[in-house]
Amino acid sequence: MLSRTSLRGLSRAHLRCNLSTRASAILSALEISADTELAGVYHGEWTGTGDILESVCPTTGEVLARVRSASPQELQTALEKSREAYELFRLVPAPRRGEILRQIREALAAKREALGALMSLEMGKIKTEGVGEIQEVVDIADYAVGLSRMMNGRVVASERPGHSIYEVPNPLGVVAVLSAFNFPVAVYGWNLALSLAAGNATLWKPSPSTSLCSIAVTKIVSQVLEQNGLPGAIAGLVTGAKDVGEAVVESQDVDMVSFTGSEAVGRQVGKVVQSRFGKVLLELGGNNASIIMPDADLSLAVSAVFFGAVGTAGQRCTSTRRLYLHRDIAPEFLSQLQSLYASVRPGDPLEPTTLLGPLHTRAAMGVYSSAVDRLRKTGAEILTGGALYEGLASPLDGGNFVMPTIAVPKTVDLADAVWKTETFAPVLCVGVFDELEQAIKWNNGVPQGLSSSLWTRDIRNVGKWIGPVGSDAGIVNVNVGTSGAEIGAAFGGNKSTGWGRESGGDAWKQYVRWSTCTINYSDKAPLAQGVQFSSAA
Repeated sequence: MLSRTSLRGLSRAHLRCNLSTRASAILSALEISADTELAGVYHGEWTGTGDILESVCPTTGEVLARVRSASPQELQTALEKSREAYELFRLVPAPRRGEILRQIREALAAKREALGALMSLEMGKIKTEGVGEIQEVVDIADYAVGLSRMMNGRVVASERPGHSIYEVPNPLGVVAVLSAFNFPVAVYGWNLALSLAAGNATLWKPSPSTSLCSIAVTKIVSQVLEQNGLPGAIAGLVTGAKDVGEAVVESQDVDMVSFTGSEAVGRQVGKVVQSRFGKVLLELGGNNASIIMPDADLSLAVSAVFFGAVGTAGQRCTSTRRLYLHRDIAPEFLSQLQSLYASVRPGDPLEPTTLLGPLHTRAAMGVYSSAVDRLRKTGAEILTGGALYEGLASPLDGGNFVMPTIAVPKTVDLADAVWKTETFAPVLCVGVFDELEQAIKWNNGVPQGLSSSLWTRDIRNVGKWIGPVGSDAGIVNVNVGTSGAEIGAAFGGNKSTGWGRESGGDAWKQYVRWSTCTINYSDKAPLAQGVQFSSAA
């Protein structure tokens, strides 16, 4: 009799045969071979002798490839190579660094469709979102090209005659980027673009479950660097599990750590980096709310909430988790929203008509089921969903598909886990309010503070929402959903989301070492504040 392990092996082998044409076409377009173990470390050359990471397709359960992660010695070598690369790259003029970024932008844009397809294959998001994520990296590279000629300091007036004060941005050092599975390329792209523009070396430690995405992108970026006679370790890569991430975070060779992930892990990352006086940028949990006023355009609001809650199968940090409806429009809004939910069917994320792909892992299905069980135990009404999909046709029967869920808890008790905890799955909790002030209190009453959204046509509501007594989130939208930020403004959240800011706005200022320089061009050396300190002759 075959063991369960053997049966799973046979099942995976069977799925591999079914998937081979589909998967191999995507991988070959990016020069990735699934026939051999892949090197998961890059520091100017490709290597990898550490533990094996399996890349698993969440749509079918198929093992796509096996990646050799970084051994302790390979990680140390990568760190040393990153430092050496930084010491060279910091001397390259910023506009020249911008030209390198322009070429990286062109190289990524040329592979946009292939990279988007790989993301669908390995992460599970639908194709249009995968391609859109690559476009986001292209856009931030565009932004950083211009930024390379505009990373200005300041001239400050001095109180002393013949003196000037300058605030000067200089390259920082080695920036480590620890990215999450849900945006396996964009988060790295945000950091890489700003870091390179600033003159730093970047070392990428991706999620272990999206190693193929990181390898594909690193191959493209490294080719541009090599073509320009620059060391590949300017944009290095170390794949691995928790031990590799911990070693990167603890390393004194890393000047700044940019971490995207859970609140629990982010709290530990912050403590470790601060304990060695490094810089840290945290992008953590989002427990985002949309508030719908009675004067809102319901057709627009319903569509936005639908995308915010169901898009990426609820696995965006900006996904809509909480929905607060004014009592006057709650029944109509929920009726329209349930109709949209009823139209959704799970499918292959590579198919253009699919709106609902899988959760990324089997473990995520367990998180979803636990959240639904908790809602039921507290007496919440499940309006739709609340179960795993069963009986799907092959090969989707091997995937991680769950039903998007709308739940109405009995009360809005912000001390209850159903409200204060982020569930990384398509679970939407609904509360009904009578006054905007009550909804704002609910919006702000959770530990997280990433994204928020108010739907209204009343300018007085807008002023209240974006002002001192309004939303305390980092992203405060009006008549726009919680998901779908653009690159031109800073992206990030407050409170237990970590206070980090990436992408546009002033985010670049975190990637430089600031020098305050007072220059005396006179023949005297007066002290500030009128201090006299001279000895009697």
